[in-house]
Amino acid sequence: MRSFTYIRPSTPAEAVDAMADGGPGARFLAGGTTLYDLMKLGVEAPLRVIDITHLDALAHFDTSGPDELVFGALARMTDVAADRRLKEDYPALSESLWKAASQQLRNMARVGANLLQRTRCPYFRGGEVFPCNKRAPGSGCAARDGVDRGSALLGASDACAAVYPGDWGVALAAFDAVVDTLSPRGERSIPLLGLHREPGSTPEVETVLAPDELIVRIRVPASQAGRASTYHKIRDRESYAFALASAAVAVRVDAGVVAEARVALGGVATRPWRSPEAEDALLGQPLTEDVAQRAGQAAFAAARPGVHNAFKIELGIRTVTDALMIARQRGEQP
Repeated sequence: MRSFTYIRPSTPAEAVDAMADGGPGARFLAGGTTLYDLMKLGVEAPLRVIDITHLDALAHFDTSGPDELVFGALARMTDVAADRRLKEDYPALSESLWKAASQQLRNMARVGANLLQRTRCPYFRGGEVFPCNKRAPGSGCAARDGVDRGSALLGASDACAAVYPGDWGVALAAFDAVVDTLSPRGERSIPLLGLHREPGSTPEVETVLAPDELIVRIRVPASQAGRASTYHKIRDRESYAFALASAAVAVRVDAGVVAEARVALGGVATRPWRSPEAEDALLGQPLTEDVAQRAGQAAFAAARPGVHNAFKIELGIRTVTDALMIARQRGEQP
């Protein structure tokens, strides 16, 4: 790990000014659960680390409002996951945090920074011996001619097929979340679905955030479909592994048919992936297992498998199907 300058600003405004002054070699430190790993691996080598963990103004969250849920970017994953209203009225959001990491990591990780965690692709993290356009632009993509079991089925390009690793971001994608940011130019709001970029020819550019822009809060519009929701995650081992396939779903059933449907996919795409195709397959239909399976098939109709990851298509279809059946059961409970 290389030496760096450590800065501890007093306010969010001071933090973004320090980032602007630091240029491309500066990084924010929130929970640190990703940044520290990447620094030890040599993937990240910041010259300036700006510690924002103590900025209490960004640590509060409020789920009591009638119109939206508000999460400060520095709210701890543990605290948000345990929120009573979230567990009762938006279980998909709570479950996406419970299933994301161990208790120790949840106690450190923050919900805003969690959105920006970087891929777990072994070629990205494996060092210079492996070509990786995300780590070293123009070097190539080792996964294309290597083991692509964990690569994306959706949103990939010839330059990169690295999977977005998060769970929380997938659940937020299902609920039309909005991210508020701060920079020296002021505040702006970004739809969660517009925050992450597909790799295209520039996979090293992962979001639409400017280098000196800080996420300050996440807002989720209230939804009647929240109670009948779940985050269903399939992984190689039961505890605290990254998703092979996951689905955040929410439904509202009126008069026996689906009146509102939300389906987002994780573990299979280069960014949090909303599936309007799956949602359209559900609307106006009774929520039977056959209909749920057709929705899963619609979600993966455009999948582009590689050599070793084609199994994730069927796995993903079953994940969506099972998630919808869990959501239906929750919607039937008094």
